[in-house]
Amino acid sequence: MNAPVFALILTAIAGGAVALQTPINAALGRNIGSGLAAATISFGIGFLTLLLISLLTGQGSALSRLTAAPPALLIGGALGAFYVWTALWAISSLGALTTVTALILGQLSAALLLDATGLFGLMVQPISPARIAAAVLVTGGVVLSRF
Repeated sequence: MNAPVFALILTAIAGGAVALQTPINAALGRNIGSGLAAATISFGIGFLTLLLISLLTGQGSALSRLTAAPPALLIGGALGAFYVWTALWAISSLGALTTVTALILGQLSAALLLDATGLFGLMVQPISPARIAAAVLVTGGVVLSRF
């Protein structure tokens, strides 16, 4: 299987995992009485999983080079926490479909800007009518999923 096709398949599976993660975390939050604590537990389990994978694949030594990275690059963890907490908080009032669709719309909008600017070393991809149409269609999906 060629790399782009494999990447698309794996990414679609990861998207499904995100859709599952949100209601699972929300159920955990209801079970323990705190959405914030549930998100904390989720990140803790995620951290341990990634740490184990890093160690098992021989990439654990890269963790010691953390101080060499520009501090601004460490905001990714905070953005991930915001994402998980927001999804966990929103799903009870929006439902799974609208929550995930709105998350995708936010991701698509930010991705358009990231591609257009090449921020964080990304290859520049111009904003095209087709890419704008994709964002408009997802916007329609948010509206249709809710109203």
